[in-house]
Amino acid sequence: MLTLAVTATLTALAGGTAGVVQPPAAPAGAPAAAPFVIAHRGASGYAPENTLAAVDRAHRLAVDWVENDVQRTKDGELVIVHDDSLARTTNVEQVFPKRAPWKVKDFTAAEIRRLDAGSWFGPAYAGARVPTLKQYLQRVDHNQQKLLMEVKNPALYPGIEKDILRVLRTQGWLDAAHVRSRLVVQSFDAASLRSVHQQHTGLVTGFLGTPKVADLPKYAAYTDQINPQHTTLSKQYVAAVHKLKGAHGQRLRVSTWTVDDSASAKKVKGFGVDGVISNRPDVVRAAMRG
Repeated sequence: MLTLAVTATLTALAGGTAGVVQPPAAPAGAPAAAPFVIAHRGASGYAPENTLAAVDRAHRLAVDWVENDVQRTKDGELVIVHDDSLARTTNVEQVFPKRAPWKVKDFTAAEIRRLDAGSWFGPAYAGARVPTLKQYLQRVDHNQQKLLMEVKNPALYPGIEKDILRVLRTQGWLDAAHVRSRLVVQSFDAASLRSVHQQHTGLVTGFLGTPKVADLPKYAAYTDQINPQHTTLSKQYVAAVHKLKGAHGQRLRVSTWTVDDSASAKKVKGFGVDGVISNRPDVVRAAMRG
């Protein structure tokens, strides 16, 4: 995801023509660089997932990229939470005991602001809140980090792609600098990803999953990355992805999830992946560099 973001984005050039940033090639005979590491839901092995605390923990670990999940409240606010229910990662059952099954879409932003999204992880994080997308973008920008954003459960939120682009725009994340090298939008939902690409053709996008090799060309029409679960990968599959060019004319890239141990990190590095998504990005980074 990382390398994809750096390498496959549309940027405005002089005279209004479109161009794509391409990283410099390694010198002949130089060893391949280690894949980029992305902190999954922030550094979620060390802080409560998808909170600002997890973003900051990734920053302290010197991890440039963080990944998150975006959903929408009952009154239209975009919030950062993974599950479509608030039950696992907040105290919603105690605060609103009669509101089962506690779906994100059934709560207003004001109600979600009342929830504790940190105590489940540990007492040190008591009082952490579910951030809005606006708050999250501001923190990532403050830390000078980069963002792999997942459009989560888009079928539950018709039109969420337009809402996300609106917030990105108002927060300055659709300027040339962010689009060129600091933002990737991904989803398991192909239709949602196509919608993002159609509404902003410059954005780097990634499909979450492991499509059949024969189907890869149709994904390449609107994506720049194929981002599979690491247990589904092989060196041959990564090579097949790399043979194709994505939506911006650059080689399709692969960032794989969720890798948390040294052995798996070394294995996917051997497959030739471009990025690795991890709850423990420091462990994975050390293994791949070693």
